[in-house]
Amino acid sequence: MRNNNSDFTQGSIPKKLISFMIPILGALVLQAAYGAVDLLVVGRFGSTSGLSAVSTGSQILNLVTFVLTQLAMGITVLIARYLGERKPELIGSLIGGSVVVFGLICAVLFAGLIAFAHPLSVLMQAPAEAVGLTTVYVRICGGGIFFIVAYNLLSAIFRGLGDSKSPLVFVAVACVVNIVGDLVLVAGLGMDAAGAAIATVFAQAVSVVFALLLLAKRKLPFRITRKDFRINPQCGRLLNVGLPLALQEFLTQISFLALCAFINRLGLEASSGYGVACKLVNFAMLIPSALMQSLASFVSQNVGAGNEKRARQAMLAGSGIGLAIGCVVFVFIWFRGDLLTALFTTDPAVIQNGYAYLKGFALETIVTAVMFSMVGYFNGHGQTLLVRLSLAYGMSIQPNASLTAIGFSAPVATISGIVLNVAFFLWLNRRERNRASALRR
Repeated sequence: MRNNNSDFTQGSIPKKLISFMIPILGALVLQAAYGAVDLLVVGRFGSTSGLSAVSTGSQILNLVTFVLTQLAMGITVLIARYLGERKPELIGSLIGGSVVVFGLICAVLFAGLIAFAHPLSVLMQAPAEAVGLTTVYVRICGGGIFFIVAYNLLSAIFRGLGDSKSPLVFVAVACVVNIVGDLVLVAGLGMDAAGAAIATVFAQAVSVVFALLLLAKRKLPFRITRKDFRINPQCGRLLNVGLPLALQEFLTQISFLALCAFINRLGLEASSGYGVACKLVNFAMLIPSALMQSLASFVSQNVGAGNEKRARQAMLAGSGIGLAIGCVVFVFIWFRGDLLTALFTTDPAVIQNGYAYLKGFALETIVTAVMFSMVGYFNGHGQTLLVRLSLAYGMSIQPNASLTAIGFSAPVATISGIVLNVAFFLWLNRRERNRASALRR
């Protein structure tokens, strides 16, 4: 029998959605704090080149991390669906097959990031002064990719079970470890970007160990045996659900990488300012991200239970919650963004460059709430954001390119995505109505 708190098929939708979302948001905030602390400490105690290296290197690692997170959402969705269908016996083979799939992915990423760290740094058009440090940052983080993969896998399992609090606990421990590591290695030993990378990897390792200990002590509604750890039919189901999500995230992050490369062409101060702004943007986007992850679990359980109406109601409730909070964040970023960028650096030029980008990006905090809620509802069937790539490039090649104009390309692209999502939502509802009419005849 499932705990009532993790049963999303009954009870108040807003209350259960918010209750499940808050720990996810807390975990995302702490996870984002890894990179933010790296930038903060390097910006205060390291060099401008080191700041640019952490900015560019973290963009590369974000691509890997966010794509893995979305692929792992396939596990969350399937566990929630099996619980909704009252088929917990399928979860053991799902987890076992997922470990094999993610293990293979981990091996490929490890080799790729180690071998191609320098070419990736050059491809990102990192400023000449920062190429070496960027390469070191990517290589060290690539060496610890196992912990990034394991963390996402374990978090997906907990959230699929309707438990969003446990991931918050072990990521909180890791965040503390990362802060201490940054202060010791960067501020104390002067290791600059390399010290920040080492601290991040070690913190992730701690989070994985802590998560495994929590999982081992938990009373699970299923069993995992040795024979589950193989390529099995559940692997195909995982990829069927997770790959569309991962592909969408990959295309989105590619657009961010390209944007980073475009801005790097504007010089070291613009690159560093954009890096600082990106950390603030990451925090602003955490609420829509938490909504998306929460809705994926919420909708999946109700789909498994055959309650499509409640699933649609959850999407609307999520959009409303996100819009309300997004408006508050928009006002704060628009009017006091320079105070936020000043938290990461004392360089006036970097502060103003970061604020310029934030002013263009600010509207994204509102429109993304709708976009991500729909993506969560469609379970990976939302469209890609390739339009952001072309818009950002178009802005960046203009004479005297403005960081504000480049930043504005993001909400314009998202609004275009919302239009496509609404069209798909209406088409999907019409198809369901036609199917129901055909069955009644």
